[in-house]
Amino acid sequence: MWCRDWSGTIRGSLTKHTAFWGGGDWVVPILAGEPFMEKPPLFYISAAYVATLFSSWLPLHDGARLTSGIYAAATLVLVGLSARATWGEGRGLVAVIAFLGCIGLLFDSHLMFTDIALLAGFALSYYGLALSRTRPALAGLVLGTGVGIGFMSKGLIAPGIMGCVAVSLPALFGAWRNRDHARCLAVALLAATPWLIIWPYALYQRSPELFMQWFWMNNLGRYLGFAHLGAESEPWFYTRTLPWFAWPALPLALWSAWRLGREGLKRPELQLPVLAVIVMLAVLGASASAGTQYALPVLVPLSVLAAGGANLLPQRVAATLDWLCRALFGLLALALWWGWMEMMFQGHPPEWSWLTSHLPVDFEPTFQGFAFAVAAALTLAWILLLPRLKEWEIRPVLSWTAGLTLFWGLLSTLWLPWLDTAKSYRGMFASMQRALPADHGCLASRNLGEHERAMLEYVTGIVSLRHEVRPDARCDFILLQGKAGDQRGPLQGGWQLVWKGNRPGDNRERFTLFGRQSGEAGKLIPASGIRPE
Repeated sequence: MWCRDWSGTIRGSLTKHTAFWGGGDWVVPILAGEPFMEKPPLFYISAAYVATLFSSWLPLHDGARLTSGIYAAATLVLVGLSARATWGEGRGLVAVIAFLGCIGLLFDSHLMFTDIALLAGFALSYYGLALSRTRPALAGLVLGTGVGIGFMSKGLIAPGIMGCVAVSLPALFGAWRNRDHARCLAVALLAATPWLIIWPYALYQRSPELFMQWFWMNNLGRYLGFAHLGAESEPWFYTRTLPWFAWPALPLALWSAWRLGREGLKRPELQLPVLAVIVMLAVLGASASAGTQYALPVLVPLSVLAAGGANLLPQRVAATLDWLCRALFGLLALALWWGWMEMMFQGHPPEWSWLTSHLPVDFEPTFQGFAFAVAAALTLAWILLLPRLKEWEIRPVLSWTAGLTLFWGLLSTLWLPWLDTAKSYRGMFASMQRALPADHGCLASRNLGEHERAMLEYVTGIVSLRHEVRPDARCDFILLQGKAGDQRGPLQGGWQLVWKGNRPGDNRERFTLFGRQSGEAGKLIPASGIRPE
């Protein structure tokens, strides 16, 4: 479920955790020497403590990466509990299988970022609402704690969404308009209050400016768009994203709702997940920023709703989907094994043009016994499972999830070294460090992203001085980040090219290091100082 350097986010967020791991400040997260107020610090603190706990067995980055797995595992349990509370005994496993099979979860859950902790917070608060009709006091404690975890992971988004859902349920449906639900909300408010107050108060006491930067710019500004942070939203982004992102939970949820018919809207089992999905999509769609990882919480109510009808597919449809899944993932597994054997016997990656355009062709593969054993065990387990699928009422979704697990397992074992080489910043920044003299002094940077700045510090120990923040800093070297098609010449004012590079498998990013020519001195040139060739 976790890979190494497939994304700058994985290692790029790591340096945010090291401030805590090294005995730093729990109130103000630090990224490459600067306050990082984009999100509250719960995930960073968790990663620091998990890394410390496993420091005797694992490197810092591998130990910290386990944090995503812990939050993801908690989410699985909570999805199952929510489905059981909604539909009864036996439905929890169905929801978990549908949730695990979602393509969006496969892409985003292995990354080490705060959205995974936010997802766990959403799952916990959703379980509280699902439990509120039978055990209101416990449900309130669970709901409030889940909202608090979501808040301390990503800010106001969790309290906003879950608050809207909790208040809208009694406003729209009579089944929720009772004392038990009111008691649940009262307990939830008490349970959430410490989470919502302690850290913001401590932050404000430390620095009112940083508090406003977090609250105003990174919450309201990012959502409303006036802060110009994050990826800009596109029209109908989630409408286009959800069909593949939430597959197979989305079609199974729609089937469940259709099976219940119009009368189903009078049932709490349908009211809660449908309302939760609508509110989540409405809030996400209104935001000025968009991203697939933001849609992760939508998978929770969809998977719970899917559990209500996953076993009710027509027999012919179920059999057809089962065989399609077997064929699809059987062919994919065969291709992965074939490509790996080419690497082992020929000593180089397979020369597949569509693949080598994204991955380095000069990679030198080596046999890794443990990875081979895991891949072989996964393949054998999948083969042994196939004859038993007919015994399950939910065999289409089980067949899909089992095949997806096999595909991802083979990719993360047999092909991981090649993918890791392609996407890792380690080799690139180590190469840049070798181009610098031992007494290079400070290093300035321009347009260097937050993940890249964090990775630079983690790999080389160099904290760059951003020209955007420190325009008057005097440094003899400056590192620029740009795009592959953006032709840049030397800097004006006596700069010469020292090094240039990029990740082996990245065709978009380009990094260039310039140094002052001998005898040159002065401040860093302004942004307009870069001129095309």
